[in-house]
Amino acid sequence: MRFRPDASEHLLIAARGQHIERWTSPRKSYPEGRAGYLRWRNDLKVFHARRLGELMAAAGYGGDDIARVGALVRKEHLRDDAEAQALEDVACAVFIEHYFSAFEEKSDPAKLADILAKSWRKMSPAGHDYALRLTLPPHLPRLLEQGLARLGAGRRSRGE
Repeated sequence: MRFRPDASEHLLIAARGQHIERWTSPRKSYPEGRAGYLRWRNDLKVFHARRLGELMAAAGYGGDDIARVGALVRKEHLRDDAEAQALEDVACAVFIEHYFSAFEEKSDPAKLADILAKSWRKMSPAGHDYALRLTLPPHLPRLLEQGLARLGAGRRSRGE
């Protein structure tokens, strides 16, 4: 509500339910590495959308409403759907505001800088503005700049 006070009912449901029952699928139940992580994340999106759909149907919502919330939770058409992008912006801002510290304790600075940069690149300009107004650790901007510089250098070296 702080980011999008005018959020639709679909966006509110998706925001509140995007991690519903996440504990039923722990990360450690998937293989280590990026491929395992991505499979875990994608499987969770499908699970969360299905579970929200079940709850919405039980509460009397129709198929169109369920489909819309499912598309938001799966973050379909992220850059073209303002509500899906808002959901991603909020998820990234919540990570930065509330979960960054836990990652900081278990990650080396270079990896942490890359995690921040990857989150930042998924956000819109409005998401960036919102995140920069949060109370952040004083060293976070420096880490973010380092990560963005590395990601940018990596992209250029591959000719992108």
